[in-house]
Amino acid sequence: MGRKVTLATCSLNQWALDFEGNLTRILKSIEIAKQKGAKYRLGPELEICGYGCADHFYESDTLLHCFQVLKSLLESPLTQDIICDVGMPVMHHNVRYNCRVIFLNKKILLIRPKMLLANYGNNREFRWFSPWSRPRHVEEYFLPRMIQDVTGQTTVPFGDGVLSTKDTCLGSEICAELWNPRSPHVDMGLDGIEIFTNSSASYHELRKADHRVNLVKSATTKSGGIYLFANQKGCDGDRLYYDGCAMIAINGDIVARGAQFSLKDVEVVSATLDLEDVRSYRGERCHPHMVSNFKRHQNFSLSDCDDRCLPTHQPGKKLTYLYTFKGKAGFLLPLSGGVDSSSTACIVYSMCVQICRAVKDGNSQVLEDVQRVVSDSSYRPEDPRELCGRLFTTCYMASENSSVDTRNRAKDLAAQMGSNHLNINIDMAVKGMLGIFSMVTGKWPQFRANGGSARENLALQNVQARIRMILAYLFAQLCLWAQGKPGGLLVLGSANVDESLTGYFTKYDCSSADINPIGGVSKMDLKCFLQYCVKRFQLTALISILDAPPTAELEPLTDGKIVQTDEADMGMTYSELSVIGRLRKISKCGPYSMFCKLIHSWKETFSPSQVATKVKHFFRMYSINRHKMTTVTPSYHAENYSPDDNRFDLRPFLYNTQWAWQFRCIDNEVSRSTEQSIDSWSKRFISVL
Repeated sequence: MGRKVTLATCSLNQWALDFEGNLTRILKSIEIAKQKGAKYRLGPELEICGYGCADHFYESDTLLHCFQVLKSLLESPLTQDIICDVGMPVMHHNVRYNCRVIFLNKKILLIRPKMLLANYGNNREFRWFSPWSRPRHVEEYFLPRMIQDVTGQTTVPFGDGVLSTKDTCLGSEICAELWNPRSPHVDMGLDGIEIFTNSSASYHELRKADHRVNLVKSATTKSGGIYLFANQKGCDGDRLYYDGCAMIAINGDIVARGAQFSLKDVEVVSATLDLEDVRSYRGERCHPHMVSNFKRHQNFSLSDCDDRCLPTHQPGKKLTYLYTFKGKAGFLLPLSGGVDSSSTACIVYSMCVQICRAVKDGNSQVLEDVQRVVSDSSYRPEDPRELCGRLFTTCYMASENSSVDTRNRAKDLAAQMGSNHLNINIDMAVKGMLGIFSMVTGKWPQFRANGGSARENLALQNVQARIRMILAYLFAQLCLWAQGKPGGLLVLGSANVDESLTGYFTKYDCSSADINPIGGVSKMDLKCFLQYCVKRFQLTALISILDAPPTAELEPLTDGKIVQTDEADMGMTYSELSVIGRLRKISKCGPYSMFCKLIHSWKETFSPSQVATKVKHFFRMYSINRHKMTTVTPSYHAENYSPDDNRFDLRPFLYNTQWAWQFRCIDNEVSRSTEQSIDSWSKRFISVL
């Protein structure tokens, strides 16, 4: 009958400039797609070189090596009899474009440049690429000689074109074009194109995956069609983590979807779909205006004549996936018994759970990686707790200001996870540092509780925090050596995004690590994550951690009890800080605009003058401490109000912290609000009389 088509999309763990590895993974995905019976394979954006090449895109070597990889793909027997759609940069008329290269049986069918570039958030595509600005226009591109020798073609179509096969028509979108209000799939659908493809490098943010699914479903809900979404997965050399989730939809329903955080380097998602379902859907709901001036006809069919008995994929249930974090050689974490460090610990434990599951499912690559890390070629992980003991070292760094409660909470959580747990007392090191200072100056600083000044109090807290960082790196480098084992450990940090926003941490303290898994996550989301871990992993030790007030435990105890708390030190709760953070970054609010919004949303809790005090306090803390973001430990991007100044939140780090003009505007509004309240109260009082 020639109406059912089998299509494949994929998620690949590509790495910037790893041309050898990237080629291997592309070929593997094509091989799997053919095994599934697919006649079209879609890959992620810029998959040949990797999306995160950054300024390496300027280098001619990058373009050269991409064409060399393309040549290898064209020559490979694996790419025969299947339409292959791969991503790479292409220079046309001395202008660099982010392109899809679509080929079949050693012939390039179309080079499709990206038309709508991503230039927001973490994306800087305009820095390296130009958008193709001629809709529905196709011109000739002269191929490099190395490609001409393989294809026998001198020129190929380049531009905003589509592919027509004997049985259907396909059109391309590239990543951000799906998110744009003028997405190409709208016009393509009205022109009768039945299959839309989207090659993406869409990085993970909390709650973003659901938005992505809704966009894919929406693309075919209005006018029908089949939509394929490909994505990168893993970290390709930067602070972003790509979460996969390749999917296929038809007429507004998801019929196949890949895992969000799979440990597989190559994951192929395929579906067999009936083209008549698209045509019936459109016949009832819309009447496309057929335009064929930019189509490219090929002597190839995606369907077979005898496909009556071929089953088609049906809409499935929504899937839920667990966040994972991958390291390279084992980890060390200072575990304080608080929410933040416990969250980092739970991420490592969840990784161990996923590793054991992947090995049980027969993932040989994951098994090889684990055996390499533990230096045991016969090792086969089966129990997450046992694996955690091999990979994960936790240490509680106690001082005279530490409570028994936090020590016990850290010990109980480590025991439930199975980590190699150490108890370290830092008092000797602290006294040694202060002894050096006293010997030079003749002074011995005191805490505020013992009559010291604010400067002394802060300095004594910072000494403890920084000594913990030094000890963490010492133990990470040498604790395996002390046990007669090879290698060292990666130091993990545990400062959340809200603390980075206000600068509520000591520069070069225990938050300074090799990587900070939770640096892009808010305190409120971390608490939700720990609640999930209690249920999912039966880590009941987390219950007492969630109930305890957040504290740095850097000031003296009173009768053995904690006096210092984080929220008291910051002058606001983490919940309030989360709201403020979103207003600053997402809503683009300065001090005055933020105040104007909060006096309404917080009117049941705070008076205008109290709101003003909180807003001013936040901006003072933020501007005084912004310099800390220039040295903060790298963390993966997760929250859309992150203050990471690497490239997501580009702002000065030296401010006039008085904010005189802005704060005066706030004060004027407070005065007006107070006058209006007094006037309103007076009128009500008079009316009662």
